[in-house]
Amino acid sequence: MKTQNYSEKKKFSIVARAKSMTHAFRGLYILFKTQHNFWIHLTATVLVIVLGFVYKLNEAEWGILVLTIIGVLVTEAINTSIEIDMDLTSPDYHPYAKDSKDVAAGAVLLATIGAVIIGLIIFLPKMLAGL
Repeated sequence: MKTQNYSEKKKFSIVARAKSMTHAFRGLYILFKTQHNFWIHLTATVLVIVLGFVYKLNEAEWGILVLTIIGVLVTEAINTSIEIDMDLTSPDYHPYAKDSKDVAAGAVLLATIGAVIIGLIIFLPKMLAGL
């Protein structure tokens, strides 16, 4: 098998791009299939979208929510990737592997806390106005 030198320019190929997309969709499938926290984030996403329609969010509010939701989901995906890699490269317990996993999980927690704060900033005034 020929090794790839990443500094070499490759010609653009629709077939290669399509194959790349299949790998990306496989990654999403792995997230859906294996990560319970991803399902929790998706459930929260559906709830936020429903609330967005109920409270008739404007375009800016929708934009902020979409970016926030994507940020949390992407962070969860990166966390999963790091966990898979650590399980492969350090199958036995190692404190650095644990640290890597914990830091990645902490990143998801930060993104989630940020999302909750943004949700409160957007929705709380609307909810209180309805009382």
